[in-house]
Amino acid sequence: MSCLVYIPQDIEAEGKNYLLERGYELRIGSDLSQKTLMNEIRDCEALLTRSMAAISKEVIAAGRRLKVIAKYGVGLDNINVRAATERGIYVTNTPEANANTVAEHVMAFILALSKQLMAADKELRKGNYEVRHQLLSMDLEGKTLGVIGLGRIGRLLAQKAGKGFGMRVIGYDPYLTANPDRDIEFAADIERVFRHSDVISLHLPLTEATKGAIGSREFAWMKSSAYFVNASRGEIVKEKDLVEALKTGAIAGAGIDVFEEEPPSENNPLFQLENVIVSPHSAALTTEASARMAIHAAMQVDQVLRGRRPEWAVNEPQSREKMNGPAN
Repeated sequence: MSCLVYIPQDIEAEGKNYLLERGYELRIGSDLSQKTLMNEIRDCEALLTRSMAAISKEVIAAGRRLKVIAKYGVGLDNINVRAATERGIYVTNTPEANANTVAEHVMAFILALSKQLMAADKELRKGNYEVRHQLLSMDLEGKTLGVIGLGRIGRLLAQKAGKGFGMRVIGYDPYLTANPDRDIEFAADIERVFRHSDVISLHLPLTEATKGAIGSREFAWMKSSAYFVNASRGEIVKEKDLVEALKTGAIAGAGIDVFEEEPPSENNPLFQLENVIVSPHSAALTTEASARMAIHAAMQVDQVLRGRRPEWAVNEPQSREKMNGPAN
């Protein structure tokens, strides 16, 4: 009997075909409620999940035959990694699939904000040609980009901004003690980055330590002419504090791809502000990156079910012999 792979949210054909060609059966989820997830995962050997499905301790426990949870994407905040580890289940992600894609999206935010593109477009459509003298944009060359979080995405963004646009790049990462990139000025504390940057871009993972880590204190450190960009996780930022900073002119504007609550309410205060550009958590979702994420996640499923250690494991599962025996 072939192995059954559970996919709560459908993925691109490239990923499904990769698994089908190797003899796996697929089960596409019917909805994302905890009850449905627990029911549909019961006889599956693998789970390939996107961001909206909450892979809780209870869902993982219901997957008695489960050997691998493969994340389509990088962030793991919707997966209880500890519970998976304790049950001898690998958790993987796709770190090489979308990093450049997200860095490009952030660069688009920075360009649109600094060049006042949204405001100029709106005014010109109303017949206000003289807006060309009223909205003065900002050169990026010689300006400072502050990168908070120096993983793959942060470093790729630094390369694009520094080598492509002549920006000075300073960076901070709470998990690093040494500079990972000679083209980045490594800061020992986050305050220096916020105070000296013309643009701040956030690239931290969502953890208990980073949840709500950016708020009124950090926005008060920023220049009133500076822009804030977040394409990492919405819950890292205290959204009310960001709205207040934007309303009062404490900062000049923001580019926001992620929100405290997703999907965000249509009444989200950020949507009422003209100095904000928003996108629907889509920084990683180009045609090319989506196909890569689907294929890379499928590759991790195949590697584990063939008895190999996955290439992009994020945990070291406990031995099943240390549990209540192997799953049947």
